[in-house]
Amino acid sequence: MDALRLDGGEHAVLLFHGLQSSPAELQPLAKRLHQAGYTVHVPHIRGYGFEHGDTPRSVTHWEDWHAKALIEFRTLRPQYKTVALGGLCIGAVLSLSIAAELGDEVAALALLSTTLWYDGWGMPWYRFLRYIGYYSPFRYVYSYREREPFGLKNPQLRKWIAREMSHKDSSIVGASKLNLPAIQEAERMIGSVKKSLPRVTAPVLIIHAVEDDVASLRNARFIAGNIGSKTVETILLHNSYHMITVDSDREQVAAETIRFFGAAHATGPTT
Repeated sequence: MDALRLDGGEHAVLLFHGLQSSPAELQPLAKRLHQAGYTVHVPHIRGYGFEHGDTPRSVTHWEDWHAKALIEFRTLRPQYKTVALGGLCIGAVLSLSIAAELGDEVAALALLSTTLWYDGWGMPWYRFLRYIGYYSPFRYVYSYREREPFGLKNPQLRKWIAREMSHKDSSIVGASKLNLPAIQEAERMIGSVKKSLPRVTAPVLIIHAVEDDVASLRNARFIAGNIGSKTVETILLHNSYHMITVDSDREQVAAETIRFFGAAHATGPTT
């Protein structure tokens, strides 16, 4: 999968998509940020994102995801006045991981549907069995197949994604299957990020759907209550499920992100 790069003004935004997904799920947000004057970069990290032909053994360690995300930030930083971060689902967790290390170098953070617990209403009852699978040969055989509602409240979008998933191995909302090694590495990163939240100092915007089918509001509340940032703003959405960058509230997500980043640039350091 190709990275998404939209060249714009002197302020840059680095966005991370979800686990075993692609930059496509962040394209609506990226385009709106670009229209607002930002340079936007959504990288594809091998071993984290989806790629045709990948197997469970293609998954790399979360420390590798962190290291590559850090390189992406440090490549951008000397070229632009500021660099803000954002991410969707596990991409938001990855953003937090590098923000905890970079401190005030990060202009602002937009955390979208952050997943620290897979505890949404749409998660299968047998999800606890994954802990058994992590430590057995079964981990390279079993994959969790994405199913209705695919993180989407919008019925038209959901029907389209259902058709895509029925005959393709991916869609704009990610791979049709999530394998156990990827989920295990994501949960290892989550464990580290929970401990490092107090070290995050950048202004933080948390956007979460009230009816998120993957990650409940507990996730948003935990971040707001434990992050080290002095500026923390939470926005709750009422017409989306988990995939808020493509669901019915996508315009609100984009508008609020643009507003928040603009305010952070106006008041924060520029060097």
